[in-house]
Amino acid sequence: MRSWLKAGGMAVRLRNVAHVMALAVVWAPISVCAAEIGQFAGEYSGSVEIEAADGQQVPRDISVTIRETSKGFVLKWVATTEKGDGRRKTKSYEIEFQPSNRSGVFSAAMRRNVFGHAVPLDPMEGEPFVWGRIDGDTLTVFSMFIHPNGDYEIQQYDRTLAEGGLDLVYVSRLNGEIRRKIEAFLTRL
Repeated sequence: MRSWLKAGGMAVRLRNVAHVMALAVVWAPISVCAAEIGQFAGEYSGSVEIEAADGQQVPRDISVTIRETSKGFVLKWVATTEKGDGRRKTKSYEIEFQPSNRSGVFSAAMRRNVFGHAVPLDPMEGEPFVWGRIDGDTLTVFSMFIHPNGDYEIQQYDRTLAEGGLDLVYVSRLNGEIRRKIEAFLTRL
């Protein structure tokens, strides 16, 4: 009887170790995500000159907020463009990102499904498909749109850590061809 208790005790201990290891595997991506995104968390602001269709240089103010969450991070960016007649046009976006099963790659959670889970939008319905990644000191967000005629557009926002803020490089491609490229420095506030 005593040897069975010893063996049973060993089985319980092994099972407990297995549970702890399983939890470590489940929680590891979240803690790695927090460590990776933590270096980017903060508020940033800057401005850039954008070339309009008529060739004029139009000023654009840009602000970015990156906030850690319990499951990933939220990225908010605001762009304000001054029109020639003095009006200002502001566009604001806020997207929640969650870790995927791939290291350093995040899925966008832009709407809730019928079960209340955050899920990406559907590009076949004209909605953008958005994802992000962290590669070293660069946080990149991609947005893919499928146009009604089947053309595709990919927008890429690279936000690279730099002394005092972020270097922002935005590239828009239509069917692989670059349409627009914008570079700016955003100061950490």
